Amino acid sequence: MDLKIYKDKQEVAEQFSSYFVDQLKGKDAFYVALSGGSTPKIVFDVLAENFAGKINWSKVHFYWGDERCVPPSDDESNYKMTVEHLFSKIEVPKENINRILGENDPVNEAMRYANLLEIDLDRVEEVPQFDLVILGMGDDGHTASIFPHEIELWDYEDHCVVATHPDSGQKRVSINGKVINTAKEVAFLVTGASKAEKVKAVVQKTEGSDAYPASLVNPSSGKLVWFLDEEAAAKLNQNPS
Repeated sequence: MDLKIYKDKQEVAEQFSSYFVDQLKGKDAFYVALSGGSTPKIVFDVLAENFAGKINWSKVHFYWGDERCVPPSDDESNYKMTVEHLFSKIEVPKENINRILGENDPVNEAMRYANLLEIDLDRVEEVPQFDLVILGMGDDGHTASIFPHEIELWDYEDHCVVATHPDSGQKRVSINGKVINTAKEVAFLVTGASKAEKVKAVVQKTEGSDAYPASLVNPSSGKLVWFLDEEAAAKLNQNPS
């Protein structure tokens, strides 16, 4: 695992954007699973501002690692956030944007999206392979929409699963752990002091950390990069109390 620690959320976004652009070099097509959240929002702003005209966006194929089961017009929609902060500001073919249809029946949509991934992506041992999966991590150690109370969804047979938020009960459609770990590269974007405890647990594999879905991210390629700000990384390399 490669740990990259920067001063603040803005610098994380700028450095990740440069990393993302580097990933595209020399590739005719690039398949990426996006994440929602406050840090990706800034990343999309940076990509739009600094790279809108410098990238051939027609070779980038966008998917999502998870989506809330809401219409695309809803403020909670990961898709809507990406449109507002990135797609509305760059030239990208509509057919390159493959959203999870949050307004549809969750079970049916999970099946449809899993099938779409199988059709669109190369497969490794029958599992669709992204070039890059971008992940966040919640204060509870969840990633994508696999939460600790449903950690069994990580190894679910289907490529996409229906998850339930532990507090709101909101349904979400999420890729499973096999799809995440089959990706050629996986990048965590984690910022803020509220994440520091779980970052320490997951990165340093402290006792009990395997209860957190984020700790199960271990791509078979060996390419796992953490982009952290100083607040999120604050408890790393400290001796256990």
